[in-house]
Amino acid sequence: MTTITIKGMSCPHCVASTTNALEGIADISDVIVDLEKNLASYSGDVDPQVVKDAITGIGFEVIG
Repeated sequence: MTTITIKGMSCPHCVASTTNALEGIADISDVIVDLEKNLASYSGDVDPQVVKDAITGIGFEVIG
C-alpha cells in the first residue's frame, strides 16, 4: 500500500471526493481515506504525479 498525506479535507464529503478521485485512476484499488489523520492509502503501481494531479484537481493538496 502507498500512503499519502492530504491537506484540506475537513468533512465526510471530502473523504468521498478523495476516494472517488483515487478510485477513478486506472490500476488503483483498495482505497482507504482517513479524515482524522489526513491520509489516503491505496494499492497499485501508479505514477505519483497522476495521483497528485487527481487530488489537486478536486481542490486538495498532497503533502510530501
